[in-house]
Formats: sequence, structure tokens, C-alpha cells
Amino acid sequence: MDTRQLARLDLNLLVSLQVLLEEGNVSKAADRLFVTQSAMSKTLSRLRDTFGDPLFTRTSHGMVATPCARQLQPVLLEVLQGVQQLVSARDFDPRTFDGEFTIAVAEYIGVAVLPGLMETLQREAPHIRIQTISRIENQLDQLAAGNLDFALQMRHSAYSADFNVVELGGMPPALLVREGHPLSRKDTITWDDVSAYAHISLYISDIEELEFMHQISNRLAEYESLVEYVFETSHLFTAMEVLRRTDCLMPAAPFFARHPQINDGVVALPMPVGFQVDINYMLVSHRRTDSSLPHQWLRGKILGIIESFEDSDQRISALGDSRSRA
Repeated sequence: MDTRQLARLDLNLLVSLQVLLEEGNVSKAADRLFVTQSAMSKTLSRLRDTFGDPLFTRTSHGMVATPCARQLQPVLLEVLQGVQQLVSARDFDPRTFDGEFTIAVAEYIGVAVLPGLMETLQREAPHIRIQTISRIENQLDQLAAGNLDFALQMRHSAYSADFNVVELGGMPPALLVREGHPLSRKDTITWDDVSAYAHISLYISDIEELEFMHQISNRLAEYESLVEYVFETSHLFTAMEVLRRTDCLMPAAPFFARHPQINDGVVALPMPVGFQVDINYMLVSHRRTDSSLPHQWLRGKILGIIESFEDSDQRISALGDSRSRA
């Protein structure tokens, strides 16, 4: 693209040419554009210089477009319609909007939020496409770079002023085990109990940046030194099936054991005494999207899905029952 040539072009000339083609008369074109006939004549002269063609000739039937002008007409109309669409992009109608959003979301969060979101979008904004990524590091950098539109994530230890952050809820972690697991018969879980069984680990993005990692770094180091992780995955349903078929333990959010699609044959046990911490979940977007009506609309729909859960158990299933702006 020759941007230097475009920089020399006056868009008003193209608008004037379109009106001249529609009216076929200098005086009528001048009236539509609220300029004098003399000014319109000068504009036509500039157009002739720009395109190197007379564009119009006078006949007994009035002004007639030249072959060059007729060839320009369909292209010109398409260009001006594109410019009009570009400058009126803030006119957002979800029913007709055609676009794609990319959301970073772990599967265990997505299973609670995304079905309801997609149900809403199919009803209210059927042309919106959602792409989710469950395994992606450096999510804040990806948001800033425009590779992500939103992130549903565990709370990081710090967010800069470049990000909009809404707290969705918090809860302490639990130990998930299969029904009938030997530990399910114990009233109190000890560190010795935890270390006696192999563990399953669900992949967590940006784990070194998470708030709860800093809160319990010493205790977590002790936990990690005691246990053996034999399986890591980012696939929730695979992890739950392995859990059901083995005596492995899996530290996770307690709502896993309440969710109807994944809780069959699984129970949640408390973490060992001394391992007390809440894990908070956040909806994060970059301020570069603040003026984007589609982003604002979708952000509201995501928050609305979480708010729509009617009782405390359902709200826990949707990331917790507390809400505040961070």
C-alpha cells in the first residue's frame, strides 16, 4: 500500500465524485453538499486532475459520465461504504455483530461459566464466536498484546493500572478423592495422611504469579516436599476420571464435588490443618478495550452469568459467592 499517495488524497473529493455521479448535475451536487456552484466546479476540476480523466462531458442531455467515471462508480461506492462503516463502528447491535473473542479460561472454570454464556450468545448475539484457551502462560502480557480479550483466572499477586479486574468469588481449596476412599472415613486429615497417597495436578497458568502462592509459600513448599504427583493435565474430565479409578488425591476447588457434570463418584475433603487460604477468581481485561462496545457488552454478559446463580451452592459452582471490584 502506497500510504504517501493516500495521504495526498482528500476524502471529500471522493464524496463529491459520488454525489456528482448520483446527481449528474453540478448545481444539484452543490446543493446536496451545501457548497456554492463555483466551489463544486473547482472540486470537479481537482477530481479531473486526480484521475487524469474528464469524468463528465456536457451534452444536450446534461452531464454524462465518461467510461472512466462509470468504471470508478461501483468501486467508489464500496470504498465510501467501508469508510462509513469504519467511522460508525461504535453503533453496536449484538444481533448483527459479527466478531470473535478469545478468552483464557481453565476448563474447571469454563465448565461452570461457558455453557450459560454460549446459551445467552446464541439467543442474543448469534454471530459472535468464542475461542477459549485453557493452557496459556503470561496471560496479562497476552491481554496487553491483544492476543486475548478476557481472562478468567486465579487472582495474581498484583495488577497494574492497565487492567480492569473484577473479583468473582473465593473459596478455600479441598482434597478431592473417589467415593469410598480410605481418607473419606477420617474426621481430620493430617499431613501424614496426605503424603501417603499419590497426587493428581491440574495445570494452572502463571502459577508463580498467583496471590495464594505468595500467601502460603512456606506451607506449600512443605506440601510439595511431602507428596508425589503422578499425573498432570489441563483436562478436567480426564483428571476426574483418573481420580475415580485410583486412590490418588487432587487439590482443587470444592465446587468440583458439587458440579452435576463432574461430581459423580467424587467427594471433597478438607485440607490438612494449617493449610488455610482462600483462592480468589477474577475476570480480567485490558484497558485498551474500554471504548469497545462489543467488549463492554460481552464483559457484562460474563458477569451476568455468574450473578445468575440463585443459591449459595450454585454460586460456589460458579466460582464463589463473594463479589467486589479489585
